Order: sequence, then C-alpha cells, then structure tokens
Amino acid sequence: MKVHFIAIGGSAMHNLAISLCKKGYHVTGSDDEIFEPSKTRLAKYDLLPENTGWNQENITPDLDSVILGMHSRGDNPELIKAKELKLKIYSYPEYLYEQTKNKTRVVIGGSHGKTTITSMIMHVLKFNGKRFDYMVGAQIDGFETMVSLSEDTSIAIFEGDEYLSSPIDPRPKFHLYKPHIALISGIAWDHINVFPSFENYKEQFRIFIEKIENGGSLYYYKDDVILRSIVKETARPVEIMAYSTHAYTKRNNKTFLVNINKEIPLKVFGKHNLQNISGAKLVCNKLGLSDDEFYMAISWFTGAANRLELLAENDYTKIYRDFAHSPSKLNATVNAVKEQFQDRKLIAVMELHTFSSLTADFLSEYAGTMDMADTAVVYYNSNVIKHKKLKPISVEQVKESFQNKNLTVFTDQKDLIEFISNHNLKNMNLLLMSSGNFSGIDLQNFAMELI
Repeated sequence: MKVHFIAIGGSAMHNLAISLCKKGYHVTGSDDEIFEPSKTRLAKYDLLPENTGWNQENITPDLDSVILGMHSRGDNPELIKAKELKLKIYSYPEYLYEQTKNKTRVVIGGSHGKTTITSMIMHVLKFNGKRFDYMVGAQIDGFETMVSLSEDTSIAIFEGDEYLSSPIDPRPKFHLYKPHIALISGIAWDHINVFPSFENYKEQFRIFIEKIENGGSLYYYKDDVILRSIVKETARPVEIMAYSTHAYTKRNNKTFLVNINKEIPLKVFGKHNLQNISGAKLVCNKLGLSDDEFYMAISWFTGAANRLELLAENDYTKIYRDFAHSPSKLNATVNAVKEQFQDRKLIAVMELHTFSSLTADFLSEYAGTMDMADTAVVYYNSNVIKHKKLKPISVEQVKESFQNKNLTVFTDQKDLIEFISNHNLKNMNLLLMSSGNFSGIDLQNFAMELI
C-alpha cells in the first residue's frame, strides 16, 4: 500500500505515519514546518521529507490513499492535485476507522480525562498480555508511538477527540469511529472557536452516542448532571451503565483503592483519576479482564505524559507539570494536588494559551477554578493573542474572570520566572499547567534548577 501524508509533521499524523511504516506500507509525506520531536522520530524511520513545503509532484496516480492533516488548508496544492486525480482522500479519523472497521472499537470521549482513561485501558491490556490497536493523545510509558495499527488484532482503543477532522471535513473526530464500546467522562464547554455555544458543544456528544453500534455499550460518569441528562435522552439500543468515584483511602500522601477488604496502592492520585479508574475498569471488564487482573495492572500505572507528571522532587517539595488548560481540567488538577498533600502549601501556575482560554467571552468560565491553591498565578503572552487574531485581554479582565482576590497575573516570562524562583519551596509543591510551555521555558530543567 502506498500512502501519502499531507502535513506529516503533526503530533497525531507523524505517529500514524510511523505506525503504517512499521506495518509495511510505503509512506511518504510533506509539510511546511516540522518541529521536534516529530522531526527526529520521522527521520528515524526515513520518513522525514527532504524539503519543506508542498509539491504537487508528491501526488501520483499510484497512491492508494492520501491522508490530510489539520495543519494543512483547503487550498493546499497537493490536496488540489489529489482531487484532480480522484484519489481516495482520508481525514486522520476516517483512516483510523477504515483500518479498524472489522474490529471491536472502544472510543473514550469527554471534555476531560479521555487521554488518561485511554492510557489506563492500554496499560491494563498490555500488562495482561492482550494485543490491540490504539490511538491516544499523549506519550505513554511502554508504548513507542501514540498510534498502532496491525493485522493480527481484534480490538482497537481510540481516544475520541471532539475537534474537527480535517480542513475539508468539519465533523468532530469522534463521530467517525462508530464504537462498539463508548465511554464519556464528562462535558464542560471547550473549543469555543468551533463550538460557539455550550448547547452546540453538547450536541456533539448527543451525536456521538447515536453513532454507537447497535448492541454496543455506553459507560458514563453519573455525577455529571449535564452528561446524565443527555444519556437519558437517548433511545439507542445499547447497554448503558454509569460509574462514579472509586472507593479509596489515603495514608502518608499515598492513595489506595478499596475493593471489598483489599487495598490497592496507586502511583496516581486525585478524585478525577479515581473517577477515571472506575470508567477504565468497566471497559476492561467488558473486554474480558477480571477484577483481579485489572487491579494488579492499575496499581503500576504511572500516568500519561504531561498529566500530573512529576518533574522533580526532594524531601519537602514536588514539582508537577500538567496539560490542564480548560476550566474543568484546571480545577480538577489544582484540587487533586492540594487534597493529596494537605500538609504542604501549593503554588499553582497556569498559562492561558488556547484559543478558548484567550477569548474574553470565555474567560468567565474560569471563575473559582484556582481557589484551592495557596498561591495562584496566571500567565499569558500578548503575542500569542495577536497570532491567534483575537481581541486583546487585560490583566484586570483576567483577575476579574477568575474571581480570586489573591490571583497574580504575569504577561512577561522573565517576571514569571523571577516570581517563582524567589519562593522558598520548603514544604511547598509547585504545579505548572499549560498546553504550551510558558513561552519557551524548558520545564524539566527549570524544575531541576528550583529543586
């Protein structure tokens, strides 16, 4: 099979390209910019384009498929050529479905927690020697790539992102997977640039439920009032089961699951992760794993990259990095660290970096999300706002939106670094939260320097 990737350098796209290369496909690709780690990883498999930019000569009649990434545009010259040649053009999610249409598909959706739940399921299956295809939105310990497709598997585990499929396909990605087993972790408005109202955003999850295969299963977090009401509306002929926070106890800053009379030690913590574990367990049970097999495996789960990832520690300080950027994720992450280490002060620092978080009309959604932190800090870069072609926001707007009288706001990276560095971190934890990197800070090195 000959496959060409338009915009091969993307996080998801380059992982799929590597997976198909390992599967024996002849893979080519192009892009106008490729950053690390995509660049090095593509080069390892001899998939790095010789030149940057688009070239219609890359598109030939003998291609079996063209896969179109979100980074490209509708007027891309390679896309135009592919259309002229009437080649089969797939979006990323369309191609994943095509590759797994004869397999049992598990799709994990939700505004928060979907990467972690997907990672938990993958970890448990691998721990118990089960083979499966997968796609997940973060790097996971023990898995070389974020995507894997093979011929000798019968199960596919997909993280179900609600963002758009491609520049020429405005359908949310998770509408294309048609799951046999679906899970929704919760619903909280996000992606305001695509879904301008909360009602419009909620509708995408109603559609997702309608896409579940007849006779399939739907698992959902029952304490989410909005999600519960949407699930009750469905008439789909599927098994529906709710889950809640797993029973647990804590000792000496460690969390243990409680199952009947047993305590299972965990390497992760936070109520959101205890909810994630409950959802992952339902899916794993449905796939044939016993409770004992699940609990043994989950006790060794260390988390996904950038999800409460421990960067550095000593006897009296821990420094964490987290991908939290939306209001629900931010609130859950701050609360998790504060509740886990109640004997320590918490400095929580978040960056407004996404389209939604930098939009004035959306900022009010952050009200109260950082109240559990002893020191709450928000950073944003005005140049990012200009790049996204958004209206400027002021420090006063940010403070008012978070409704936290003690909130400190920075717009200069040097001031932020100085503020953090001047703190005596003894008996304190530091939590750094962003979908970016605070305008270029090497967070791993910064953490080590602070320790």
